[in-house]
Parts: sequence; C-alpha cells; structure tokens
Amino acid sequence: MGLTSYLRSKLVSPDLGRQIDRIRKPIGSLGYDPWGYNEDGMKMGLSVARQLYEKYFRVETTGIDKIPAEGPVLIVANHSGQLPIDGLLIGYALATRENSPRIPRAMIERFFPTVPYLGNLLNEFGAVLGDPTNCAKILANGEAVIVFPEGVRGSGKLYRDRYQLKRFGNGFMHLAMKYNAAIVPVGVVGCEETIPAIANIKPLARMLGIPYAPIALPVVFPAKVLLNVGDAMRFDDRDIPEEQVTERVEHVKAAINELIDKGLSARKRLF
Repeated sequence: MGLTSYLRSKLVSPDLGRQIDRIRKPIGSLGYDPWGYNEDGMKMGLSVARQLYEKYFRVETTGIDKIPAEGPVLIVANHSGQLPIDGLLIGYALATRENSPRIPRAMIERFFPTVPYLGNLLNEFGAVLGDPTNCAKILANGEAVIVFPEGVRGSGKLYRDRYQLKRFGNGFMHLAMKYNAAIVPVGVVGCEETIPAIANIKPLARMLGIPYAPIALPVVFPAKVLLNVGDAMRFDDRDIPEEQVTERVEHVKAAINELIDKGLSARKRLF
C-alpha cells in the first residue's frame, strides 16, 4: 500500500468519501484537473478540515443553501487571521452541505505557492493562484470560487483593526458581470481571533519577500467561528463607468458588513 493510499484509509471516513464521490469534477487520466485538483487529495484535505470545523473552531454556519447549486458563483467574504483558515471553513461547509454540495475553488495569495510542498498541496485541495485569468477560466467552467477582495490587506490586518473591512478591489465585480456569475456575500466572525497580531514588521516582510511579518504568538487559538451566508446577488453586464462598478462593489461590501454585524451580535463568547 502506497503512502497516499495508507493516509487515505486512515484519515478519510466512509461517509466523507461518499460525500465527495457525489460531487463530480472533470479530471484528466492522471487524476488531476488543469489547476491541480485531485479527488484523493481533496478527501484527505476535507478530513483534516472536518476536525478543525467541528471540534477546534466549532463552526456554526447559517444560509449555506443560499449558494446556487450550479453555475458560476463568486463567494465573497471578509478576510482575516494571517492564514487562510476562513477559506478552508467556507469550502468545507459548502462541500459537505446536504443539498447539492459543491467543491469551491479558493483564490490564494501568490506567496503560498512559493512555499515548498504547500503550493501543490493547496492545489490538490482545490485552491488556485489568485490571478484574474485563473478566476475567469474557472467561472467560464461554471464553478464556484471563493474570493477575498481585501487580499493581504485583510488577512494581515492587526487585532486592533478586527472586523473593519479594508478596501475592496473591483476585479471580482468585473468578472461577475462578464461571466454572469452570482455573487454570494459571506460574513466571517471568529477568524480575527485565531492568530491576533499586534504589529507588522514591514522591513522584515520586504526582506523575506512575504506579504507581511506579523508579531503574534506562534499558536492558532480555538476561537469559535460563525459563518453567515447572505442572499445571492446578480449584476448585469452593461457597459458602465468604473465609478458605477465601484458602487456595485460597495453594495457587496455593505452586505458583508451587515453579515459581520449579525455574527458579532449573535456571538456569546470568543472561545
């Protein structure tokens, strides 16, 4: 028995294996799609994600069925916590929902694929380099994509700035308009407390070639996470000035803010 087969037999429960088998994705003869997705890798990744989702972060998700069952979708969420934990939890919630589960692709920062082994591993789990061309091709393929318009501005924010949305780029809106993709806002509460950073050493980050160098304890705290999924939004593909595109982006941002406020109001404890 090879290492992959051994790990799969130990990590992947029969029910989770059957769940992933329900979600068919076109893959090549070697078991991979053009972006590196691999079904066996996904099964092992979701097995680890299950432990984090159910036991460590004890995630509560509302509205996951609002994500359309088919067609191109952009799942747009606030970003935080230094590591892409939020994307992992959203992806698990969608892949394991009872009705019409989907395996979304997550757009990741350019830094992660440069880390030895990590890039290939994330690709097998469905993650894709956060490039507009990649996102466009995936939407054209009718898939669901998790995007964080704040980018590193969000993931690297300091604890004092928690739950304050940073500037959104307009790229995701242009893609949604072009490919007639539904936009589903998600408010994530809890990831801000997983790896709270008190400062960012920018000179060190530049020297190391990484997005940020946070001063934080080397531990991921088991903060309770709430995921609130909002109603799907659609925008037509009219030829409009960039100012109006920005207005649409601000509309999505406002929806995410409302979902964050909902989660903060419902949260009874940090851990």
